[in-house]
Amino acid sequence: MPKKKSKIKRPKAITPKGFRDYFDEDVVNRQGLIESICEIYELYGFEILESSAVETVGALGKFLPDVDRPNQGIFSWQDEENEWLALRYDLTAPLARVYAQHRNDLPVPYRRYSFGPVWRNEKPGPGRFKQFYQCDADTIGAHSTVSDSEMCTMLASIFETIGFSKDQYTIHLNNRKILDGVLEEIGILNNSDSDRYKETRGIVLRSIDKIDRLGHRGVRDLLGLGRLDDSGDVTEGAMLSENQIDLIMKFISLNESSNKRTLEELQYLVGKSSIGLLGIKELELIVELTEAAGYLEDRIKINPGIVRGLGYYTGPVFEADLNMKALNSDSTSSEIGSVAGGGRYDDLVKRFTGQEVPATGLSIGIDRLGFALNQLDKKQETKRNGPVIVTIMDMEKILEYQKIVIELRSSGIRAELFLGNPKDLGKQLKYADQRNSKLAIIAGSQEFEKGNVQIKDLELGSRISSTIKTNQEWKGQPAQTEVSRNDLVEHIKKLIIT
Repeated sequence: MPKKKSKIKRPKAITPKGFRDYFDEDVVNRQGLIESICEIYELYGFEILESSAVETVGALGKFLPDVDRPNQGIFSWQDEENEWLALRYDLTAPLARVYAQHRNDLPVPYRRYSFGPVWRNEKPGPGRFKQFYQCDADTIGAHSTVSDSEMCTMLASIFETIGFSKDQYTIHLNNRKILDGVLEEIGILNNSDSDRYKETRGIVLRSIDKIDRLGHRGVRDLLGLGRLDDSGDVTEGAMLSENQIDLIMKFISLNESSNKRTLEELQYLVGKSSIGLLGIKELELIVELTEAAGYLEDRIKINPGIVRGLGYYTGPVFEADLNMKALNSDSTSSEIGSVAGGGRYDDLVKRFTGQEVPATGLSIGIDRLGFALNQLDKKQETKRNGPVIVTIMDMEKILEYQKIVIELRSSGIRAELFLGNPKDLGKQLKYADQRNSKLAIIAGSQEFEKGNVQIKDLELGSRISSTIKTNQEWKGQPAQTEVSRNDLVEHIKKLIIT
């Protein structure tokens, strides 16, 4: 009996969980958005830097908010020399390495912007992927709080330049130093056990950063004994007392009618803490400068609940939310939330040099921001025109068709020779519709003999391509024009411009 053939095991054609594919329209939209943002960065005097997507694990450091997980939230591996490498999780940590490595050749301050993909090995969720795009701007070497203010005004300028009105976004502003002042007041900052303090402070920061997702009850649990989530996993708490938790919750829940009132309340909460009072003074200056630039508290608002999850921030921090809802596929709506953030990180370069180097920056999440733009009532026209499609009516004239394509491309016009089955003109034009092509060129033996070609305006083509099968039928359509073969390129140029 012949052996039974074993079934071929084929790989599944699926994207890995937490990743997605970007098609032409997605990529074009992203590129356009990045270009608009980078124009503002250039306007403010920043210059571009492209750093490596791979860094040593030591250079990246352990600053991600999801530190409870064994892999620290990064994609890492050992190379042939047993060096641990990782994909970058943001564009800021690599900048610190670049600056430390090339600081003798760079101006001070150094102002750079960057964009590109970053990777985080975190649990994916709705609209949250393991690979996503960021577009950043940073200033390294500037001590002045003016540079922090500039980040806020630049971010506001970006939002309004790309199409958001001033009531559609809010930049929430806070200062890590004020939180340290509160921690000092409740007896944590002065703890003689510095390692224990560092661990507790980290848990407090990460807990507060999750308030949007977990709510006040969840944050209280994390500040206390810990939290049990729906899956049964337990997250260790900061083990604070009820009185300590109450003060922190009061701090992050402040929602006064004005920035002035919030600053007054914060001064009461930090008491005599010198670090806390310094943080309040810095916020006062940022507010003064942003208001002088025309951005009032309706757009830039002090919010003590904003602490940012990354562990390298040392001073002012900010986060930008969109005040609009997104329509989900099931017809429900949900808040879009944060699309950008940043702050001061004076100790990040110090890890390499041993000397404090002041730095501040902002990071914009391109994927989420692009999604939000598409949710606007007046959606931007994002789909670009496809190439001019040169259809094939007669395979014996393939060289003539190829010449047309070459001439169009030589004149800077996107053009494509149809390479599918040429027997059915309707299918060729349907393909052109799928490519979002504005024009198609149609010519058979008779046209070539007369020295003419047909140009089809495809705006009507999608409605009639399924019923018309021959070149002769197309000639009677109002969207079809016959032109001299010698005038083809110039005629196409005029049609594309209009």
